[in-house]
Formats: sequence, structure tokens, C-alpha cells
Amino acid sequence: MEALHEPRRKVWQQQPDSFFDLAIIEGNGTMVETYGEKKEGIGMNHKRQWGYHPLVMTLANTREVLYLANRSGNRPSHENAAGYFDRSVRLCRDAGFRKVRLRGDTDFSQTTHLDRWHNDEVEFVFGMDAMKNLIGIAESLPNSAWSELKRKPKTVNKTKKTRTKRPNYKEQFVVEKKYKNKILKQEFVAEFDYSPTACRNTYRMIVLRKQVKVLKGQQKLFDDSPYFFHITNLPKKVTPPKIVAEANDRCDQENIIAQGKAMGALAAPLNDLASNWAYMVMGMLAWNLQCWLSLSIREAGNAAAGGKRREQKRKLLRMDFSTFRQNMILIPAQILRSSRRLIYRILTWTPSLETFFSLHESVSQPLLT
Repeated sequence: MEALHEPRRKVWQQQPDSFFDLAIIEGNGTMVETYGEKKEGIGMNHKRQWGYHPLVMTLANTREVLYLANRSGNRPSHENAAGYFDRSVRLCRDAGFRKVRLRGDTDFSQTTHLDRWHNDEVEFVFGMDAMKNLIGIAESLPNSAWSELKRKPKTVNKTKKTRTKRPNYKEQFVVEKKYKNKILKQEFVAEFDYSPTACRNTYRMIVLRKQVKVLKGQQKLFDDSPYFFHITNLPKKVTPPKIVAEANDRCDQENIIAQGKAMGALAAPLNDLASNWAYMVMGMLAWNLQCWLSLSIREAGNAAAGGKRREQKRKLLRMDFSTFRQNMILIPAQILRSSRRLIYRILTWTPSLETFFSLHESVSQPLLT
């Protein structure tokens, strides 16, 4: 895994200066289930699933996998996470990133390490379990401390035309079968200062309160107000709604893990923990190669050309691996040898070929040092 950082740094060196403003490092665990009975190191989790429980560290900026550690299936998500966070921070700082931010869910709050990271000028946004003392503090806050959270719409209508929404058949099924149905009505956000038991410093605790209407069929049962907490050392100029959005952005790591499973990288085909670890690292290298190839598109040129290249890089970086393989690798072509030359004749035209030629032009140039 350390050897993979050498080409990684070379790719990062080709990026514009703004690329090094902030590195966002995320950690998460995922269950790699297996039905094999003779695989050394497997364990059973709380869902009674047998398999391994690898720890995945990613860079949210580029969707790269920085580190991957395999563990038994019965190990907690946060085990050894602090050490891999530290290694990732050193990697990013050595590469030239001016700021580093850590993100994780409630299992990764790592309160015993928060003071150390804060003193080292490492930013963090971690989820916190809704413990009784935190809920008590939130409920004691005055009404003036709360403000309604307005989320951005999931989709933006770029035309003035409106169309009728299709029926929500899932909702109809839940009502018909009289299942318990939770409907979100409003969200409110507030903050207070909090010092965890393992910390000497005081940090910002962002609390999100949801107003949920609970129904059974068409009959209203009660209203619920669950709380969600996030601890951070970001400055006051970063408002609570922005911190909530920052925490929610971490969900993209779930997509990266899902891509690893879909492409067969996060799997356990071998017979012990170490060999399956090596298999996962090599498998996720294919995903990293896609990320590095996407980052290789250079944005130089006039404003129009630079903007176009930037959009091509963004689309390629966000592309699913199966789509990437279909559009950028499985290209019908003839390879001809003529007069001491190799001629690659593309047999069909697709819109992705424009990105392919931009990529070819970029990688044909010498690397920046």
C-alpha cells in the first residue's frame, strides 16, 4: 500500500494549486460476507453474517482508496482507524496539502485522539452517538438556539415546464399493508460547546433535530423528534447547516465501497485473512487507476477549453467502474501495422471518445515535476 503512494503523488503533482487547499479523509468499515467455512480469520457480526470486516480509508476529493486493512468479521468498525487516519494525514501533508480534514460516522468519533488531532491543526467532523447526556443538553436549549434547516433540492428543474409526478407505489404499499410509516416534516439545527470525557479541549457539538410523523396505515400514532449529533473543531464561521451538509457528504464513501463490491474487489475468494487482504488491495488498485486516469486530464488552455476539460475530468471521476470500462476500455478498434507505424482505427463513434482523446492528449505530454 505504501508503494502505491509513489504514482499517486506523481498524479497529484499534475493538479492545479487549488487542488492542495484541503484534503478530506474518510474512514469506514464494510462487511465482506462469505459462505466459506474454512477461511482463516473470518468472524460473525451482529447481523449473524460470516466474513471479513475491512477498514477502508478514502480521499473524498478524488475518491481514491488510500489504505485498506482487512479484519475479522466480528471486529468493530473503528478498530485501528486512528492509526490509518494518522498515516493518511502524513501522506497528504507530505504531498503538499495545506489543510487536512477527517470525517467519519458515530463509530469513528475517536474521542481519545481528538485533542491530539486538534493540537496538530487537523480538522475533523465526526458523528456522535445520541447519548442521554447529549439529548438532555439539546432538550434544555432555548427555542432561540434552534433554526430551521433548509436543504438544497435533490433535483433542479432547468426548464420552466412542469410535469405531473408519478404515483409513489412504495408509499401506497406501506399504507395498504398498515406498516409503520415515518414521514419527515421539518428539521432544526443548533449547537453548543461540549468536552467529551476523554478530552481536555472543548469542541462544537452540532445537533440536528428532526420532526417525524409516525403513521400506521392512514392512522397517526405519534410525533417523534430524534436527535443526531456531530462533533467538530471547525471555526465558528462555518455555520451549523454547512457542518450538517459536510457530514452528509460522507455518504459518497458508501458509493465507493459499493463500486468495490460490484467490481469484485471487495470479496474474499482466498483461504486466509492476509491473502484476502492482498486480494482486496490489488482489486481496489483498479479503482485507483480509474481515479488517477481521470485526474490526468489537464485543464490548461483558454477559458472555454479549460472549463470543458474540467467538466470531462469531473464526469470521468464520478463515473461508475462498469461505465468507465465500457466507455474508456472496451472500445471497438482495429490495430494496423503500416510503414513501421501502428495505426489504431476506431470503429464506432460515441460521445465518450471526446474525453478519450482529451485524455490521450494529456498523458502524451511529459509529467510536471
